[in-house]
Amino acid sequence: MDIGELLDYKPANTPKRPLPEEEVNQIQENETDYERQKKLRRLAKHRVQQIEKQEQERLKAEQERLAEEQRLKQERQDMVQKLVDENLAGTDDGVLDEAALKRMILLFEKKVLKNQEMRIKFPENPEKFMESEIELHDILTEMHAIATVPDLYPILVNLKAVLSLLELLSHENTDIAVAVVNLLQELTDLDSLNENEEGTEILIDALLSKQICALLVQNLERMDESVKEEANGVHTTLGIFENIMELRPDVVVEVGKQGLIQWLLKRIKAKMPYDGNKLYSSEILSILLQNNEENRALVGEIGGIDNLLQQLAYYKRHDPSSPDEQEMMENLFDCLCSCLMDKQNRDRFLRGEGLQLMNLILREKKLSRNGSLKVLNHALSGPQGKDNCNKFVDILGLRTIFPLFMKTPKKNRKRMLSTEEHEGTKLYLYLRT
Repeated sequence: MDIGELLDYKPANTPKRPLPEEEVNQIQENETDYERQKKLRRLAKHRVQQIEKQEQERLKAEQERLAEEQRLKQERQDMVQKLVDENLAGTDDGVLDEAALKRMILLFEKKVLKNQEMRIKFPENPEKFMESEIELHDILTEMHAIATVPDLYPILVNLKAVLSLLELLSHENTDIAVAVVNLLQELTDLDSLNENEEGTEILIDALLSKQICALLVQNLERMDESVKEEANGVHTTLGIFENIMELRPDVVVEVGKQGLIQWLLKRIKAKMPYDGNKLYSSEILSILLQNNEENRALVGEIGGIDNLLQQLAYYKRHDPSSPDEQEMMENLFDCLCSCLMDKQNRDRFLRGEGLQLMNLILREKKLSRNGSLKVLNHALSGPQGKDNCNKFVDILGLRTIFPLFMKTPKKNRKRMLSTEEHEGTKLYLYLRT
């Protein structure tokens, strides 16, 4: 064979192995049933492998698409966050102006939305949404700067930030709710009224229209005062009520109806060691009852007279352990005096053996003595006090009263301030009856 033949030589083509479908379709002579079943098994296996391969390719493509979408979304969020942070950081001399406030509110709304999304996406995995709550807490702290510029309060209201803040009072994390309470307390501080009365009035109107009092009471109900931060949150919440009532005395009735009086009575009655919150609760209750007949009637209807008598009974044989506790005791006496200006409450006071308690307090000669005289003065005065006067005589109250006209010993003189005035008034009432 010469070289030309070698170059022109072509080997015979080897037939390609048929696909399983072709094997099944091919009819061969002498093919047994076993061989045909074998071909069918190979075909089924081949089809399963093809389906698995296609599914894997589809899943891989879907994962790549989702990963790319997530990457682009995160890039956009990071870009927006960077721009907002740069704008906030670029505020001249740290002074908050209208543009900076709008950026701050925008950032706040973004943090709120992000936290909501993470909580919905990972409800059983706190580690996933904890970072978003830390960021939300931080922006709430930064928003305290708004309280220094009451002129911007109208913008705060127009941007609907008030509603977002009040919604956070019911946040699952009480740390967030406490942060909102701290912010609201600063925003409603009386110093703001002195700086810009109009702006403060607009903010108070917006808060009241969104039922802030009812929301604050609901938040108080879930606070655990054994936790220091939440106990501070309770104190701050009471400060908000005080600010609102001082700015808007006409809302006192509405505040009482929205559950604050019930909560205050329950807090005063709670078997807890004396603390600042109990003192503050007594002060707020005294403000609510001072010049409002509806609130006085409400206290009587919900059993508040018996509640106050139970708390004052402790001081029958015990003096307050500190000046603050003495102030709280005096507040409770003032609350009882205010309630006794209502005729039905005088009847409740009589049925609750309030006269007997005041008589016993007078005999014990403790610091509560002066308060009991004030209560008796209110219980026995006027035509509505006739039944109480008769009962006081029946329980031998005069035997307790008349020795008090003797000169007060020097060591007790400070403890019996203005008692002569009350004694003289009651004696005049007795002579009339």
